[in-house]
Amino acid sequence: MAANSETNSDSEDQDKDYVGFATLPNQVHRKSVKKGFDFTLMVAGESGLGKSTLVNSLFLTDLYKDRKLLNAEERITQTVEITKHTVDIEEKGVKLKLTIVDTPGFGDAVNNTECWKSVADYIDQQFEQYFRDESGLNRKNIQDNRVHCCLYFISPFGHGLRPLDVEFMKALHEKVNIVPILAKADTLTPTEVKKKKFKIREEIQQYGIKIYQFPDCDSDEDEDFKQQDQELKDSIPFAVIGSNTVVEAKGKRVRGRLYPWGIVEVENSAHCDFVKLRNMLVRTHMQDLKDVTRETHYENYRAHCIQSMTRMVVKERNRNKLTRESGTDFPIPVIPSTTDTETEKLIREKDEELRRMQEMLTKIQEQMHTQKEAY
Repeated sequence: MAANSETNSDSEDQDKDYVGFATLPNQVHRKSVKKGFDFTLMVAGESGLGKSTLVNSLFLTDLYKDRKLLNAEERITQTVEITKHTVDIEEKGVKLKLTIVDTPGFGDAVNNTECWKSVADYIDQQFEQYFRDESGLNRKNIQDNRVHCCLYFISPFGHGLRPLDVEFMKALHEKVNIVPILAKADTLTPTEVKKKKFKIREEIQQYGIKIYQFPDCDSDEDEDFKQQDQELKDSIPFAVIGSNTVVEAKGKRVRGRLYPWGIVEVENSAHCDFVKLRNMLVRTHMQDLKDVTRETHYENYRAHCIQSMTRMVVKERNRNKLTRESGTDFPIPVIPSTTDTETEKLIREKDEELRRMQEMLTKIQEQMHTQKEAY
């Protein structure tokens, strides 16, 4: 009995010193798991580089089963389109709403001048929609369709970046997290892969292209995590192979490609960077990609909109001031209704504010389109 009383006494003393906020991470985790997660991934690059196959391999799903394949003649005349594929994935009780934004027709035409514009416009449209929703009344149920990451596929058959690659990435690097991908790595020898990676990294720096930057590890991070993070940084651009075919290799069934001289395994780190890319996208940096989208790319767009709106308001006020001083216009005072409740007044004021903001946003969009066309 004495031992039990001592144990209970120690437990009571510990409870006195324990407030309970250490359980906050568990509360956040439970709430997040219940709500679920969303992630929007864009894939861009010319046809035939294995974009669809890689996406299906990454998330173990078939997003393109209803896709219509175009012949060479149709691809030449095709314009760039934006298509969305959304799938709900669940793993160990965690739900992910995955949206893949594809860009069929990109880089396939004879004249690819400004073929990236529709992609840039799509990203801006998602920012604009989120800005409108964020400024509205129903902010609780905002759907986030902003593009969190863009996998840009680079052809393995050139000597580095093509002019179109440079133009595309420079046009979008201020709007979205760009992760360069060296496609069809199984068409290159290990030495060629190493040389092409070095050449592409060199040209990215030379042209001032801002690709997604992996955050630096904290000093108290685990050494294994630091090493893994450095390997990811050194792997840019990720040399990948995609395959949904299961083959027999050394008594094991693996996803890969069968050639007369051997088997290329998709999930073998000695053959390609597929596992590193998957780990980066899903296991280690998905939340950081979303954070950078929210805190950097979207905030830049939002700041630009607010600055434009402020300038328009100042300009409108100055114009009204000049009008009043000239005596050509006499404002009619608004007599408030004595029957309105306080809630109705607030709603009416909010509606009027939203209407003004929407009008300003429309004018800003028109100005931006005019500036783009002039440019």
